[in-house]
Amino acid sequence: MREFDYEKIETAVTMILEAIGEDPSREGLLDTPKRVAKMYAEAFEGLNKDPREYFETIFHENHDEVVLVKDIPFHSMCEHHLVPFFGHAHVAYIPRDGVVAGLSKLARAVETTARRPQLQERITSTVAEAIMDMLNPIGVYIVIEAEHMCMTMRGIKKPGAKTVTTVARGIYEHDDVKRAEILSLIKMH
Repeated sequence: MREFDYEKIETAVTMILEAIGEDPSREGLLDTPKRVAKMYAEAFEGLNKDPREYFETIFHENHDEVVLVKDIPFHSMCEHHLVPFFGHAHVAYIPRDGVVAGLSKLARAVETTARRPQLQERITSTVAEAIMDMLNPIGVYIVIEAEHMCMTMRGIKKPGAKTVTTVARGIYEHDDVKRAEILSLIKMH
């Protein structure tokens, strides 16, 4: 596990400001390198965490139907441009033998996975794999919807465009009825 290097970030931000033609010593920018370093420490705090840790504590309930936590807000940083993307995750699983996790753990797994330089596709599959590995459910289905600032601020410049990624594991890979059930639950308000 590598230690977060605030000083190196501050130096790099100062160099970026100079490289774009700014004066890092002007009043409005004096503390910008420090602020950016603190923000990066927070934005990337998931780098040294494993989302599976949230599923180490389990409960046994007489429940063998869908568990869905939807509209989990998250934000991350595109690893290609280091600009934010943000949106909502919908995480569902069907417990096997009544093995369930605390509901907040699903949101924590999304949050931890998102807090690193990342791709949306990887968040989706990493959370699904963590749940499969630790809970051994009958199935997992995850949908993530996000707006990417790399498409809004630069390049094609299409604000409001959403990217949707899905991952189906277990029963959801082949059971169209179960998959349709989850999608209808996600669309409910």
